[in-house]
Amino acid sequence: MVAMATLKDGICYGNRNVAFFYEQSEKNISTTWGKTEIAVVSLGLFVCCIVIFANILVMLAIFMNRRFHYPIYYLLGNLAAADMFAGISYMHLMFHTGPWTSKLSTYQWFLRQGLIDTSLTASVINLMAIALERHQTIFTMQLHSKMTNHRVVLLIAGIWLIAIVMGLIPTMGWNCVCKISKCSTMAPLYSRHYLIFWTLLNLFAFTVMVAVYTRIFVYVRRKTQRMSKHTSQVKHKETVVNLMKTVIMILGCFVICWTPGLVLLLLDGLDLTTSVLKYEKFFLVLAECNSFMNPIIYSYRDKDMRNTFKRILCFPCVRHDQTGEHSGVRFNTLEQEARRACDGDPGEQVNGGQVMLKDAENILESTDS
Repeated sequence: MVAMATLKDGICYGNRNVAFFYEQSEKNISTTWGKTEIAVVSLGLFVCCIVIFANILVMLAIFMNRRFHYPIYYLLGNLAAADMFAGISYMHLMFHTGPWTSKLSTYQWFLRQGLIDTSLTASVINLMAIALERHQTIFTMQLHSKMTNHRVVLLIAGIWLIAIVMGLIPTMGWNCVCKISKCSTMAPLYSRHYLIFWTLLNLFAFTVMVAVYTRIFVYVRRKTQRMSKHTSQVKHKETVVNLMKTVIMILGCFVICWTPGLVLLLLDGLDLTTSVLKYEKFFLVLAECNSFMNPIIYSYRDKDMRNTFKRILCFPCVRHDQTGEHSGVRFNTLEQEARRACDGDPGEQVNGGQVMLKDAENILESTDS
């Protein structure tokens, strides 16, 4: 092994193989398939199959059911596409890791990592876009956004443009091929500065999601407190608790799946890594798990989506006509419902208050999607 001290920054080592950079970063490449390598690859392939299947199911459901032809479902479909691409990218990684790593050229290594960066970045940005879309609709107390299809297409194109650029940045020059002393340990051809940048960008996206959903919860809680004057306190509490569960699921899943990997990348970028690096592949699998949790949280809790899943999977027990359920119904604003409830005789006011709460509960349930 060539000592790090004898290597100089400014000299490009692009003609060297991947094993050379791993040696400089003191990251060993397995020469044989041990129990750990087999366990990681087996678990990774299993997760990939679940991710690809679950997200194909979501995209088919949105394509087949015209009730889902609204902006929020288009974003969910794009999220499913990003997560499916993440599954494919991670499967590609599984077949180019372990003892196979030493056989990769620098181009093949950058391709392997670039696919992962692109897919995971697209998935995270999609999650943030859905949070912002839910914020816009909940504050107008409507089920679906008034965003035009043209704007949705531009938004989706922008998401993928950013993701692709993020995946290409290391290949285009932000790497350590010519600055060997700046190489990271986890990704030996990546610059530590790039790892810090990528990690902080994802943490920023997470912070935005926390802020958006917190504001939604505070706003809806205030509205339900006003609506509680027209109904029982029990229903009011159930509505707030239901929203809280959804928010906890969304944020909790993201934190559990992404925090370990992001913290590890940040420590590597800051050159503060320890022996915890032996768990890096398991952390990557955990981050990938977020890609099959997304369809469950954002789609499966929707009744129409669930029924469409069953129809796709040919369950014989769901052959009934679903024309009675329509996700595309539009709700009036909360103020309009309150004004309508206040008109007429006292009996109509009570009934109006109950209708207003029922509509609001339906709107809150739509945030689960």
